[in-house]
Amino acid sequence: MQARHIDHVNLRIPIDGVDDAREFYGEKLGFGIEDTLYAADEKPFFDVRLSATAVIHCRPTEEFEPPTAANYDHVAVVVEESLDEIESELYSAGVEIEKRLDSPLGATGEAPAVYVRDPFGYRIELKARV
Repeated sequence: MQARHIDHVNLRIPIDGVDDAREFYGEKLGFGIEDTLYAADEKPFFDVRLSATAVIHCRPTEEFEPPTAANYDHVAVVVEESLDEIESELYSAGVEIEKRLDSPLGATGEAPAVYVRDPFGYRIELKARV
């Protein structure tokens, strides 16, 4: 098989966490929220649109368990902005930066990145484009 790219990541969130997810991913990080089918009870999750070819499915569930070091580390998202612009946008949105790395290695090479936590404990790496 020849893989092209990751299509989606599925994250479970608390059943009462929908508004928090929309605020964090949609308003604070500025990603698109696609929830028409979820709102119509046609699918059990809604999408955070990262790009034309990638989404994060947020699935509200009673079985949500916060991530731990044993079962989850992070999702990395390459963004168009520079590290300074990323940090400025996060600061303006009130999002705490957990850590900054100057050159973590990823699929597209080494590029600076910052790490934040969503409201449910998932770590999100926001990586500048190489």
